[in-house]
Amino acid sequence: MTRRIARTGVLSRLRRFRSDRGAVAGVEFALILPFMLTIYLGGVEVGDGYAIDTRVTLVAHSVTDLATQYVTIDNQDMSSILGASASILAPYAAANITVTVSEVTTDSSGNGTVTWSDSLNGTARAVGSKVTLPASLATPNISVLLGEVTYAYTPALGYVITGTIPMSDSFYMMPRLANSVTRVNS
Repeated sequence: MTRRIARTGVLSRLRRFRSDRGAVAGVEFALILPFMLTIYLGGVEVGDGYAIDTRVTLVAHSVTDLATQYVTIDNQDMSSILGASASILAPYAAANITVTVSEVTTDSSGNGTVTWSDSLNGTARAVGSKVTLPASLATPNISVLLGEVTYAYTPALGYVITGTIPMSDSFYMMPRLANSVTRVNS
């Protein structure tokens, strides 16, 4: 008799569950939730990556632009120029950024070599090393400043995008106040 009651109770519950339409929305939500979270968190990670990539470009432009406004740059000035990158990159971590500012001088054939170079969180270019300039800048006997920035972006959540994504940009500018910028105290 108890067996028959238990069986009848289970069957009636299954019948009620099958006919109950109120739980359909809950089941659908449970099925869709992982996809919604993936899309949301992926959007956050992609948005942060895009914002950082935009700031990397802004840092490359800004540090190069700042350096072009000097006739002579000393250690304190260069430290301030390179340090500006942290302010531009805020609120993102400045520990992941490498900023290099170099002056490239061309010879009579338009071949570029490094005159001086300074770097933040990285290695400066070697003085005298060759630099391949864009065709529009491969002009004989000029000096240009080259700002290079790299950033290792690691998503904070790492839910959709995993690993580290390298971002970089570079920018060339002519000195503004003289034909070249002299680096002292280096």
